[in-house]
Amino acid sequence: MPRYFFNLRYGPRPDKLAVDPEGDDLPGVGEAHQHALQSIRGLIAGPPSHAVRDWFVCAFEITDEADQPVMTVPFTEIVPDEENED
Repeated sequence: MPRYFFNLRYGPRPDKLAVDPEGDDLPGVGEAHQHALQSIRGLIAGPPSHAVRDWFVCAFEITDEADQPVMTVPFTEIVPDEENED
């Protein structure tokens, strides 16, 4: 099963990246995307962070076991589009 690493980008500078040293074993890219969304919801709903002032400027930069980029999931992705609201 592939291992994905969910590195947290919390600012534009190179030093504003919290590297995930462990990663998670997930069946595929779709599951990695869903895992990222679930983690985003948990971080936003959790206690305030001293390092992160605004979660909505953050993103997960997901890499694989070879440290190759797989996808970037911005935290704003959990906000519904106004067009889709009833």
